[in-house]
Formats: sequence, structure tokens, C-alpha cells
Amino acid sequence: MTSLKFAESIQFDEIINENSFIFLNKKKDFGESIDWNYLGFGRLWAYNLNYFEFLHQKEMNAQRGREIIDSFIEQLDRCKVGLEPYPLSLRCVNWIRFFSKHGGNSRYNSVLYKQLLLLKKSKEYHIMGNHLLENGFALLFGAYYFNDKTFYKEAKGILKSQLDEQILDDGGHFELSPMYHSIMLFRLLDCYNLVVNNDLFDKELESVLKEKVTKMLSWLNLMTFSNGKFPLMNDAAYRISPTTNELNEYASGLGFSVNRDTLLKDSGYRKLSNKKFELIADIGKVGPDYQPGHAHADTFTFELCVNSRPLIVDTGTSTYEINEERFYQRSTQAHNTVVVNNANSSKVWSGHRVGKRAKVEVISDTPELLVASHDGYKTFGTNHKRSFKIDKDVILIIDEISNEGKAYLHFSPNEDFFIQENEIIGSDFRIEFSDFIDIKCINTRYAPEFNKTIINKSVCITFKDKLETLFK
Repeated sequence: MTSLKFAESIQFDEIINENSFIFLNKKKDFGESIDWNYLGFGRLWAYNLNYFEFLHQKEMNAQRGREIIDSFIEQLDRCKVGLEPYPLSLRCVNWIRFFSKHGGNSRYNSVLYKQLLLLKKSKEYHIMGNHLLENGFALLFGAYYFNDKTFYKEAKGILKSQLDEQILDDGGHFELSPMYHSIMLFRLLDCYNLVVNNDLFDKELESVLKEKVTKMLSWLNLMTFSNGKFPLMNDAAYRISPTTNELNEYASGLGFSVNRDTLLKDSGYRKLSNKKFELIADIGKVGPDYQPGHAHADTFTFELCVNSRPLIVDTGTSTYEINEERFYQRSTQAHNTVVVNNANSSKVWSGHRVGKRAKVEVISDTPELLVASHDGYKTFGTNHKRSFKIDKDVILIIDEISNEGKAYLHFSPNEDFFIQENEIIGSDFRIEFSDFIDIKCINTRYAPEFNKTIINKSVCITFKDKLETLFK
């Protein structure tokens, strides 16, 4: 086995105490024996248990880490969830990082090698996307740890093709979730850390990894508000991925800096800002044609900060389970955009499926004026055209349809406001509407984290043909 070297990576807050684990805001105390197939909190919770990322929490020591690894190995012959390719990939990376720091032994290495052989046979070409990249990351770590040319060939093939496929020209990850983008960036930083600090395979992948990290880092910083938070667009939640600040610090330690001249383009996101407001809008496609599993029906949605605090927020994601909460959170109504005939602009269904998708045409794209149209409502005889215009003090949004529609604004739970005639009035903002039929305030649910929802207030504005919304 190769004694691998790493620069300091990101450590995690405590998620384990004895045999008690906290993932996705749900805690399970296993008592004397950990059930590695536990599905009581859903498959995603079980995946997190099997990732073994807790090996890198700040308080973890070598003895405790080995005890938990031993527990897993004892149940390996009946472990189902943990041998699925996705959690298997993450676990291999985390075990290798742990063994490189604390030392392994022949038993651990034998079990690890067999898992990598299994992964090599079960790569997720049927799912693609971030799953296949995770397979490649794990095989790269396995190649370096075991100095294995076969693993390296497999890893190189996946990473070279999939990084070109999945990282767009503006640096965004093609599944268009800021959360998954941050996770993929973290993995790439770990891979770059591995490659530049270890003299194997001629450091062949160094330039490829460096190029992608540079682009992804700049994209993430553009997509992050001045308060350090990214928008919760598509499948996204906080406390799943490292924060932008944590990724910036890790990248800086590896010699990276943010390119401030990068422009948002291919990912379909745009950012407009002045002294008071920061707005991030989505005028892109719902996701890659063959893998839109993390997409929402959110075309033309936006998030808005005023004086660096969240004002208009995305509903977020609290679950991947197939239930009414999941259906609502992926719906058009759950986003800051227009609904026609109570329909979704793209046909999201099940937990991670999308049928017919809204197609977008960008009409104007400048730092001051953004105009686009989509055909998601053509069944009802109309397109939806939305304009975002920013001036030094205000932001104006204009919606145009050939029908009656409802525009939704979802407010941060921390915001107090009241409706007076044609205005929403808050502590340091006003929102003025023109050409509307009705305005009403409704209670909705904001989901900033998995398994966490907070009652918030939203406003539904009914209009016909045209609506002007002025933020000032």
C-alpha cells in the first residue's frame, strides 16, 4: 500500500457520539450494535450512514474510527445499502483518507480492495451525473492507495470524459443544483490534493483537475450572496455540502484563487445587483436532457436579498421520499415564478423524474436587463415571458402571458410585512404591483435543510396578461 500525503482538507462538525448518529436532522441511537441497513429514516439517511464521512469529524480519533469500521466489516456479508455503488464510492474515499492519516492493516486493505473491485464492476452508467463522477473519484483514490494501474485507467476514463460533460463552460455543474455543485467541487479539491501531493501516474490528471476546480470555484462564488449563502435552486439544502467560505479556504490552501471576471452563462443562472439588492435568476433549462433527476419546475424563479439578508427565498428541499412534500417542493407553485392553470411549467413526477420540459428562449441578456420566454404553458395557448430590469435603486420584474396567471413570492420566515392596496411594505423595502387582479397572503413551508420545514408567508398575485412588480 502507498503511504499517501494530503494537505489539510475540510473537517466536519460532530455527527456521531458512541453509536448515536445524526444525519439530515434525524438522530438514531443504535445501542450496542449499528444496523448498517437501517431504513427507518429513509434511504438517503442510510446512505449517509454508509458514506463514513464522520471519520473526518473534528473529534474523531484512530481507535474510535477503527471500531466503527470493524462494526461495518462484521456485517459486510449482509450489507445491502452500503454496497450500492454510490455509498460504496464515498466510503472507499473516506476509508482511504482515514487509513492514510491513521494507518490501516492487511485486513482493512483486503476488504477495501474487494469493495473497489465490486465498484469497478458496478459503475453507474445507468444513472450518470454526479453518481458516475463519484465512482470515478473513488477509483482514483483506490488507484493511488494500491498503486493499481487498472483502477487508474478506469478512473481516468470516467473523470476525463465526465468532467468535460458535466462541468459547463461557465463553471456550473450541469445538474444545476448549487448544493451538488459544492459537493462535486469538494470532491475535485480532494482529488487535486491527492494528485499534486503524491508522485504516482506522472500526476497526469493535475492540469485537468486544476482547470475544472478553477471554473467551479469562480461559478460558486458568483452564485453566492454576500451573506455567504447560495440559492436553494433545484434540489438543494444547507448543511449537506461544505459552505462557500469553507471551499474557498480549502482551495486557497491548495493555491487556487477566484476569477472575478467569470460570467454566468451556460448554466442558465444570472446575477443582478445594486447597492441594496442582490438577485439570482434562473433562465436556463431544467437540467441535462438525460438526467434531470434533481430538477424542479422552477423556470424563471429567482431569489432576492435586500441589504445582504434573504428576502425572497426558494422553498428548498427537505426530502427525497416520494410524498406530497416532495411533489410540492418540486412544483412551480413552490417557486418565485408564474403558474398558469394550476399547472407545472415542466412535468415533474415521482421523486426524481421529469417528463415534458419548458424550453427557454433568451431575448436580452445584459447586466441591466434580462428577458426570456419559455413554452411550458403552450398547452394553454401561451408562453411566459419574464423581464428583470435593475437600476441603481430598484428592480423591476415584468411578467407577460396570454392568459390568467398567478405569480408567487415566497418570503424568508424572518420577514415581517403587510399588504396595503397595491404594495407589500416591509421594514426597509416596498414591493409595488401594477395591473393585477388580486393579492393574497398565504402560509407556506420553507425547507432550508433536510427534514426541516418552517412556516413562512408567501404572496400570490393573480393577474391577466401582464404584471409589473417593482422592488424598491
